Amino acid sequence: MDQLSRILVVDDVANNIQVAMNILREDNYELSYAMSGNDALALMRTQSFDLILLDVMMPDIDGFEVCKRIRMDLKHRDVPVIFLTARADVDSVVRGFELGGVDYIVKPFHAAELLARVRTHLELHTAKALLQKHNISLRQKVELTERRLLSELEQTQLEMIHILTELMEFTSDETGRHIKRVAEYSQLLAQLHNSLTEEDAIVIFHASPMHDIGKVFVPEAILHKPGKLTVEEYDVMKTHTTRAHDFLKNSPRRILKAADIIAWQHHEHWDGSGYPRGLKGHDIHIYGRIVAVADVFDALTHKRVYKPAWTVEDTVAYIVNNSGTHFDPYLVELFRDNLDQFINLAEV
Repeated sequence: MDQLSRILVVDDVANNIQVAMNILREDNYELSYAMSGNDALALMRTQSFDLILLDVMMPDIDGFEVCKRIRMDLKHRDVPVIFLTARADVDSVVRGFELGGVDYIVKPFHAAELLARVRTHLELHTAKALLQKHNISLRQKVELTERRLLSELEQTQLEMIHILTELMEFTSDETGRHIKRVAEYSQLLAQLHNSLTEEDAIVIFHASPMHDIGKVFVPEAILHKPGKLTVEEYDVMKTHTTRAHDFLKNSPRRILKAADIIAWQHHEHWDGSGYPRGLKGHDIHIYGRIVAVADVFDALTHKRVYKPAWTVEDTVAYIVNNSGTHFDPYLVELFRDNLDQFINLAEV
């Protein structure tokens, strides 16, 4: 052992303490003593011990009560307590073990017996402490490994999203810039929302670029048609939400699950008039509601093959006028009250 084991001897008879300490010195322990239960408890408040030899019959509080209080002390509750007493009746022995004592030595005791039992319980206590330390170390190692693996998995998700986003950018140069701006608007709305965390904001920033990933399944003739779509063509265009869901729905990963929600729900309307499922109000996931605002703000303020760019004023008026129908009213309020921040993010 690197340092001496510390033993506390508690007895109200000085001679008993002296006898016990003389014997224990043979094994080179660091010894302390107390002549009452209260003195012992006071000593334990300022010092730490590896084993306690405790008399049962003492005048202020008996050894049973002292043991009970030791077991409530976080610092000493696992320290072995050996009772030293002249009481050898079964009830006393049973009570001692019930209160947390590890052994019971009847006075007068033999030197060899005392030394052997003290040595045994110190070794058991040390082994238990080492095992607990090992278990803590092992648990920490497992937790660190799990965090590392989760981090690697999330990095893999981000790389996959980056690749898919680049695929979307091939559809047009404007689409690529649109994707980046929608991510920034969405993150800002999430940060302003009083019920979302910074973690939500980070997730939505990484997941929102996938909001239109389903358009890779839409024919180019429809996707880049300069004029208004026919009813049939518009029906095909709307399938980009369900095609994206079919593509993403089986992923158990947090960011890809968020991407699935966003791609599937960002065209739902607050009043239930949207697509693909006609969801209404809070049945639409908050991620989908946020990206709905961000997507429309960017789409209207920038030129498309089928329309010229709107002014910021007209776009804001459209979003405000459609609060409670197309858009979540609370999100529209956040958007309107923090409009300068959204304009700063835009390339208008």
